[in-house]
Amino acid sequence: MLLTTTNVLEGKEIIQYFGIVSGETIIGANVFKDLFAGIRDIVGGRAGAYESVLRKAKETALKEMSEQAARLGANAVIGIDLDYETVGANSSMLMVTAAGTAILYK
Repeated sequence: MLLTTTNVLEGKEIIQYFGIVSGETIIGANVFKDLFAGIRDIVGGRAGAYESVLRKAKETALKEMSEQAARLGANAVIGIDLDYETVGANSSMLMVTAAGTAILYK
């Protein structure tokens, strides 16, 4: 499955548009990760625990979107947009949404 943020595939012909597909994931942040991220923010450096959670959430949302596109018969998703939001009490959860247009190209 080809995934791209562009709206066209240079040198390829789009045969069919299937419409919008999306994938969503919500991941809760661990209390200990929050504590250590706060300490890192004070002393400097990168918050590796948060980066790992962000990466996992993004990969999960993209995988879910790809699977939805494949069920429609698509072999690519174009125009992908990724959105990141915090939700829940005290913004304790991270929501990642991936959306794009499922297509068939040759």
